[in-house]
Amino acid sequence: MQMRGLSAVVTGGASGLGAAAAQMLARNGVKVAIFDMNAELGAKVASQIDGHFIDVDVTDGAAVAAALDEAEARHGGARILVNCAGIAPPAKTVDREGEPHSLEVFAKVIQVNLVGAFNVVAKFAARAAKLDPVGEERGVIINTASIAAFDGQIGQAAYAASKSGVVGMTLPIARDLAGFGIRVMTIAPGLLLTPMMMQLPQAAQDALGKMTPFPSRLGKPEEYALLVESIINNPMLNGETIRLDGAVRLPPR
Repeated sequence: MQMRGLSAVVTGGASGLGAAAAQMLARNGVKVAIFDMNAELGAKVASQIDGHFIDVDVTDGAAVAAALDEAEARHGGARILVNCAGIAPPAKTVDREGEPHSLEVFAKVIQVNLVGAFNVVAKFAARAAKLDPVGEERGVIINTASIAAFDGQIGQAAYAASKSGVVGMTLPIARDLAGFGIRVMTIAPGLLLTPMMMQLPQAAQDALGKMTPFPSRLGKPEEYALLVESIINNPMLNGETIRLDGAVRLPPR
């Protein structure tokens, strides 16, 4: 799908992987709407790319529908969705004091990372399905999982479960939307230099980077954006999850 002149929605676009994807899309002539709950950063990124920021909770069905309506009124019907919104609070199934994992925390992670992603996907797809095709396509959806879906570490039960769900729904949603000419892909990033990673001491960042066989460093958000660009441009990429990880496999901790 040729990007120039199209419209896109990027959830979690205020920082990290989402911001990098939004910037890449804008460089390619795409009109970008950023959905995020960080109004300060979201508005800043939107102003840098001549985009539009909307403060929206992806788990709120009415809020997402209203945000998509607002984005469409501003930029026209969106054909590209990049889902990056997510949270990752660590917690063991049983902690050192013998207390069980908070059910509320577990449910919140699933709600944001999995239910929220599906909420945006379904509402976005319903609108994209009504658009006229561009060539053989109407749109493309790119979700963001994590290599934790496959190599979940200690303290990542909730996060790994949520990202496994994103991986698991990729193929059936792609099959659901095939008749509309809407593709669905998932990226599973490895150890990338996100805002969460940048909070760690430099020595810890360097040690994590060396875990990756090649290149032996932390990945860059721009490299995530490069893969987003490749997926959009290649119509045969559909229904699959791509690990973006430099061949790393996470150890237990």
